[in-house]
Amino acid sequence: MANFTLRQLKYFDALARHGHFGRAADACAISQPALSVQIKELEQSLGTLLFDRSAKKVQLTTFGETFAPRAREILRAADELDDLSRTMQDRLAGRLRLGVIPTVAPYLLPRVITRITAQYPAVALQVRETQTSGLIEELSQGGLDAAIVALPVSEPTLTEVPLFSESFVLVRPAADADKPVPGRERLREMRLLLLEEGHCFRDQALSFCNMSPALPREWLDGSTLSTLVQMVGVGFGVTLIPEMAVEIETRSADVAVSRLAAPEPQRTIGMVWRRSNPLHPRLAELAQVVRAATQSRAARLAP
Repeated sequence: MANFTLRQLKYFDALARHGHFGRAADACAISQPALSVQIKELEQSLGTLLFDRSAKKVQLTTFGETFAPRAREILRAADELDDLSRTMQDRLAGRLRLGVIPTVAPYLLPRVITRITAQYPAVALQVRETQTSGLIEELSQGGLDAAIVALPVSEPTLTEVPLFSESFVLVRPAADADKPVPGRERLREMRLLLLEEGHCFRDQALSFCNMSPALPREWLDGSTLSTLVQMVGVGFGVTLIPEMAVEIETRSADVAVSRLAAPEPQRTIGMVWRRSNPLHPRLAELAQVVRAATQSRAARLAP
């Protein structure tokens, strides 16, 4: 019988995902030689190769492709056993892996982290910021305990808890401040700057303007809201940003912020986690703590 460890399976999973020894080692917070040794020992234990190292990118062998989903099932089950033990404690404690989308993280995380660490001093919080698709994948595979995303995600294996809703606002060059606020029809004709593909906020903005994602765009698809706002500040176009981003993103840009005509475009932000997670009751409690942090921020920003 093969004799391997959960640690080796974790390193295998990281290498399978990244396809690169250096990036996988960074993700596991170990040195590249140490990861290589563990992978080699795992292969020796199994009696066959898991990776083809001859290509520029490390690739799974045929056996490795068969082995990968089973290894992930073992890792997920091990995580759930750990979570199950934590449900016996009176309060949330230990490692908590929280994912957040980029259009929320810079504006909400400081208050959320402050509230969580104050409420749960025994929690070791780990935060992961990436796009929704990546967070959902990591949740499904047990790499995250919960994530803050735009709802709905419409994934039947996940529990969704709404936290708050917010409007989108229009950001224009300061020189346009006195001009009438364009409607969605007019926005379709303007140079509308959007986030790059993969961001759910991009899809929401396109939906509001009734624009097809497949239409060619020749202006700018930014990786951050900050880039979009700064480009508007030099007169390159207009953009939409969520209300929570206004305070931070517009303070150093020569722009004007306007509310759009009713019905305003909105999004709902919520927390999601696996339905099978034994920490379900604790995560439902955590969602209330996060909601309280968002409400205190909204009150501070209210006119």
